[in-house]
Amino acid sequence: MVRSFKIFWVCTFAATLNWLSIGNALAQEAPQNDNAMEVGALTLKRQLVPTVYSLPGRTVAYEQVEIRPRVDGVVTKVVYQPGQTLKIGEPLFELDDAAYVASVESYKADLAAAEADLPVKKAAYQRSLKLKGKGFTAAEVESAQSELAAAQATYDSAKSNLKYATTQLSWTKITSPIQGKAEVSEVSAGDLVTAGQSDSMTTITRLNPIYMDMLETSSRILSIRRKIDRGTLIPNEKIKASLILDDGEVYQGIGSLVTASATTSTSTGTVTIRFAFDNPEELLLPGMFVRASVELGKTNAFLIPQRAAQRNSAGELMVYVIEDGKAKQVEVTAEGSYQNNWIVTKGVKEGQSLILDGLKTMSDGVSVVPVPAEVDEFGLVKDKQTDTSVEPSSNQNDTVSENPTNE
Repeated sequence: MVRSFKIFWVCTFAATLNWLSIGNALAQEAPQNDNAMEVGALTLKRQLVPTVYSLPGRTVAYEQVEIRPRVDGVVTKVVYQPGQTLKIGEPLFELDDAAYVASVESYKADLAAAEADLPVKKAAYQRSLKLKGKGFTAAEVESAQSELAAAQATYDSAKSNLKYATTQLSWTKITSPIQGKAEVSEVSAGDLVTAGQSDSMTTITRLNPIYMDMLETSSRILSIRRKIDRGTLIPNEKIKASLILDDGEVYQGIGSLVTASATTSTSTGTVTIRFAFDNPEELLLPGMFVRASVELGKTNAFLIPQRAAQRNSAGELMVYVIEDGKAKQVEVTAEGSYQNNWIVTKGVKEGQSLILDGLKTMSDGVSVVPVPAEVDEFGLVKDKQTDTSVEPSSNQNDTVSENPTNE
């Protein structure tokens, strides 16, 4: 009995020692992450990112004409209504045409007289040619020829004078040369106007479509061309633009590139780029200041949420990545921004884990445990596993820019 008890005790003691030794070995092999911080992390992947630039600009009328008289006269009638949409050729003003009607009648009479005299002179010349040397001398033939030429010139002059007088008469009816809306008249019935006067009678503006003149610095244009030459920017076949109105709303229409100026302003160093927008509801009016987002192409880059980046005292853009279970701060190069993300081309690698939260207390070398997460459109860090969101307020100061378009 005693022997059996000793054997049992020895076996139990040996088993206990064996269990303790295994536990110590596992403890030595296991990493010491008891104090590691759990952080939301995003796996970085290169992608083709739309390259969008935000540009200031001003709307310009597609067509705009200041109406001035082409003949002198007294305004007898203002035909149109202010704000009326006019078609080409619709009447605007009528001038007193009495003097011009009289001029037309006078030139009609002159033309009739010239027309009657011309056959007489032609017959006389032909007769002198036929009877030359038989009653008509060479001098008389030449005289008949000269009279015929003078009669022809008189006829041509009378015809031209009548045509011009008729044209002047038509100018007493002033019509719209373009399709568009008419402004308030600057003259009233009874006012005297003169041909080519400096003051306009009214203005006609075509609102649909409408131009948008944007200003871009020559230095940025050079930078864009270099990116295209290097292959880092893949340009779109057709360049489009969208507008952001003064109230922050995005205009529904999409603009197409018309042309870029061939010169640079010597005072501002900018180049004017013109886009055309459909404006069926005439929401856009000439002279409005707006901002445009122009998509030039695609950039092969990483999208890093702006809330995951900070700027240091030197103004450099910094992010935290995870290496060997520890946080590491690295500098990145951004080529602008897109939808609350920095477009980063240098500083990070494919497959690296980017730390999204806890940046205010983060420092180099801190042990971290990555939790797969993503940033939604509201700037919230969302845990992919539990589908829970963390409010961005704790790290709101980490957001570098609120501008969703490329710089």
